[in-house]
Amino acid sequence: MRSFLKLTWMEMKLFFREPQAAFFTLAFPLILLFVYGAVYGNAPSPMFGGRGSVDVSVPSYTALIIAVSSLISLPIILSTYRETGILRRFKTTPLRPLALLAADVIVVFTMTAFGMALLIAAARIFYGLKFAGDAVGFGLAFVLSCLSFFSLGFILAAVVKTSRTAQITGMAFFFPMIFLSGATIPIEIMPAKVQALSRFIPLTYVVRMLKGLWFGQEWSRFAGEAALLLALMAVALAITVKIFRWE
Repeated sequence: MRSFLKLTWMEMKLFFREPQAAFFTLAFPLILLFVYGAVYGNAPSPMFGGRGSVDVSVPSYTALIIAVSSLISLPIILSTYRETGILRRFKTTPLRPLALLAADVIVVFTMTAFGMALLIAAARIFYGLKFAGDAVGFGLAFVLSCLSFFSLGFILAAVVKTSRTAQITGMAFFFPMIFLSGATIPIEIMPAKVQALSRFIPLTYVVRMLKGLWFGQEWSRFAGEAALLLALMAVALAITVKIFRWE
């Protein structure tokens, strides 16, 4: 256990040496918050059901942070370890390669949660962010969303061969997904055709669930979203087990 904790701490320090991961997880959501907050403020708007722009955006930006960690951070880390032979060398140590994967998941999840905490704190301090939901329920939805999307990151890491390819591939999925799901621009102001297209984007269901729970809706209203994310996780993990290579 002590060796695993040391490994996890080392992975935490290495995370900040990847500028893309640290920037998109911690800084990019804050930039969006302050840019859109400066333009629209957080005054109640009929367009958002009497809620402010920031109140609507923060749970959506939380989904964005999850997508960053899953589609960019995790694939880059794992493909780098395979490319440099770290996974292969771990087979000769008491700690198995699976321990390294577990440590990386813990680190990426921790930084995802930290990025969300920074976002919420900034929105609360500067724009009077309001939360009407149940913290435990929202936290469970956050964990489910992370685990589901992390499984997609494992598929990308299994397919790509180099860290550079992982970065390009991850961004190719990331940017269309965040702009079409409502994770950056509120889905309410998008054209009807874009809203229809968003139904085919997995992140849309994360955004919808997090926003609904943030505003105090019951968990039972999001049974379909939760079931879809669980099914996505199960399928993605099954594929990963089939195609993932340590070398």
